[in-house]
Order: sequence, then C-alpha cells, then structure tokens
Amino acid sequence: MATLWSKGTAASQIVEDFTVGNDRILDIRLAKYDVMGSKAHIKMLESIGLLSEDELKRLTEGLDAIASEIEEGRFVLEDDVEDIHSQVELLLTRRLGGIGKKIHSGRSRNDQVLVDIKLFLKDETRQIRQEVLELFDTLQTLSKKYADVLLPGYTHGQIAMPSSFGLWFGAYAEALAEDMFMLAGAYRTVDQNPLGSAAGYGSSFPLDRKMTTELLGFGDLNYNAVAAQLSRGRSERAVASAMGAIALTLNKFAADCCMYMCPNYGFISFPDELTTGSSIMPHKKNPDVWEIIRGNCNRIMSTENSISMLCSNMPHGYHRDFQLLKDILFPSLELMHRCLSMTKYMLESIKINTDILGSGLYDYLFTVEEVNRRTLAGMPFRDAYKSVGIEVNEGRFRYQTTAAGEQESRNGKSNGSLKAADLHHTHIGSIGNLCNELIADKMKKAADF
Repeated sequence: MATLWSKGTAASQIVEDFTVGNDRILDIRLAKYDVMGSKAHIKMLESIGLLSEDELKRLTEGLDAIASEIEEGRFVLEDDVEDIHSQVELLLTRRLGGIGKKIHSGRSRNDQVLVDIKLFLKDETRQIRQEVLELFDTLQTLSKKYADVLLPGYTHGQIAMPSSFGLWFGAYAEALAEDMFMLAGAYRTVDQNPLGSAAGYGSSFPLDRKMTTELLGFGDLNYNAVAAQLSRGRSERAVASAMGAIALTLNKFAADCCMYMCPNYGFISFPDELTTGSSIMPHKKNPDVWEIIRGNCNRIMSTENSISMLCSNMPHGYHRDFQLLKDILFPSLELMHRCLSMTKYMLESIKINTDILGSGLYDYLFTVEEVNRRTLAGMPFRDAYKSVGIEVNEGRFRYQTTAAGEQESRNGKSNGSLKAADLHHTHIGSIGNLCNELIADKMKKAADF
C-alpha cells in the first residue's frame, strides 16, 4: 500500500489491515473537504513564497479537477492507497509531476485530517439545523391547529390533569429550540481552524494561519498548536452531545406516540401504510416506525459516551486511536438525519382523536380544576382539596364550571364536548396561552449560527 510516511520498510499486511480498518470507506465522505483544505493551503503557500504563481495555478486547476470527480461520483480510493490525503496527493503528482509533492509543505496529516473533519462537521451541523427547523415548524403548525383539543395529562403513568394537543406538540417544539442552543454550541466549537498546527507543535515555515482561516470560512482559529490537536475528539464529542440532546427529544416523542397509538389510549392514529401488522393477529397496527426511531435515538445518545471513553486516557498529541472516532460518529450522524426526517414524515399524516374525554375513564381528570374553582370562590385550598377528595371517594364528584357568576353542573353532559378555552387557563405556557410565537423567537435566536 502506498503511504505518505513510508521510509522503505513495508508493513505486514495483517498489521495494515488491522490499523486501517474501516477508515478507507469512511474517508470518502471527507474527500471534498480535503480538496478544500488543500486549495486554501497552497494559496497561502504561494503568498509566503513556497510556491510560484504558476505552480499555484496548476495545482489549483488539478485540485478543481479532483473536486469535480468527487462531485460526479467518479473519485475512488485506490486499493493500494492508504487514505484520502494520500490519494489526492498521488493524483496531483501523477498529473502534474513533482509540483504535486509540494502541497504538503507546512502541514501534517494531523492538522490535515482535523481540517477535513471540522469542515465536514460544520456542514453536517448545518444540515441537522435545517432538519430540526423543519420539524420544529411542523410541530408548531400542529400545536396551533389542535390548540383547543383537550388531551389527558399523565403523571406516574396515571391520569392526572387536562392537557391539550396544542400543549403537547408545542412542548416538543420548545424542546427542539433548547436542543438548538446545544447544536449552536457544537458548531462554534467546531468552527475553529486548526490548519498550521501541523503535527501539533507548529512549523518553522512562516505560515499565514489567518489567511487560511478566512479562505476556509472558519469563524476563528485554534490559536495554540497543541490546543488545535486537543480539539480532536473534543469536536466530535461536542457534536455528539448536541445530537444526543435532539435524540432524547425525539426518543420521548416517539415513546409518547407508541403509547398514544395503543387502542387503550386511542389518542392518535396513522394511516395503515405507515404502520405494520402481525403475522397472526389481523387487527394489529404496530408503531414500528416510532419504535425504530426510539431505538435509534438511544443509539445516538450513546455516541457521546463512546467518544468520551475512546479519548479519555490519551495524553495530548495525535494517537491512532482517534481514527476510530469516525467509526463511532459517522453512523450516528446518518441515524440523526434519518430520525429527524422520519419524525417529520410521520407527523405529516398524524390523525388526532378530538373526542377523547367523552370516555368515563376521564371523569376525575378535572378534580384540580374543581379544587381551584372552589379556592377562587373563597374556600381555603386545603379545605377545597379535602372536599373534592371526599366526593371522589364517595363517587359523587362531578366537574362544574363557573360562567357569568353561576355554577353550571356538567351532569349528563360529556366532558368530550369541553375545549381548552373552556378551562380559562391564562398564564404563560398553559393550555390557554401556548406562547408559540415566543417559542418561535427562541428558536430563531438559537438557530442563528
């Protein structure tokens, strides 16, 4: 195998296979970023006199040609070439001769791969941001559409207090806004240029690191050369942490959907084509999509810990262990994209049960409403709580509303006819005051990166 570091001694094939592992396959995803980094690097080399103007022109044209091959899917990592960096340099040397060997001046594969990964993670983070925003918009639309439809709230898995579909959908929209703050933090962690740190201790060449920072579109530099190398693992962990936050939100929402689809609840449903059946039970409509989302989100949440464990016992500087980060992070990124996409896809076909509370199961859903009504009428809270509790224990409780100063008994009238507006919840974040516009402003601020 052709290696940039070869000194004339061939590695055992067994050793080579073990140390390279799956890296060659994963490296293909970094190909276009390697070319981007090389283009910025050679432009800087020309500015400090290490390349002539003609050499820069020829190398840039050569790299542009490779970039086109990557874009068109014609770029391949040859069997006897170690990695993506070697392949790009090899192609340039074949096509341009000796000047192809000049592109590595002033850098190491250590800072080269760091640049590739950071540029890649910036793009991935921005793509996740867009997918989260699209899901956020879907949830907010549903929150507004079903703002007045009541839904039983549960604590400890027991019927508790009235909620609403507006509150439920809106809750997950706001959770995504909070997750977006973490994604923004991950982006800013990644958005720092390590190029010029070389093997981790800088270079005797007069490199213009600010120039490459601007050319590559980084927001800032990793200034200290050692700190730049310390960002390996830190960058991946930051992105994994943000993905874990988003995954936890999707995981809980998927779990809710699995529960709410169950006929024992019957709160939501989906078209037959979005569910699966049983091999022996004709009536089954299984929530397989939500279960797979839930399971895959658990896998995504484990990514940060896997990265932390991999990086936890190495001193500073580059170590080959870091190569394994791609095996951990890249599949999780794919799962993140798929889970976000499928969650939005499923929600576009969700069907809401608008008459849930007509069931006698929810006769006691409004006990707190009644306690609060009596308290507002002047009864001490503890006395109101006790009196309602006695009525529940004796089977006499009936929910009442107060309208125009008079009590109206709901005996004989189904709770299913109640709307969120009938409960007169007015405080910020309640079922009568969802604050969707304010949550949208929060998301706008969070996504500003």
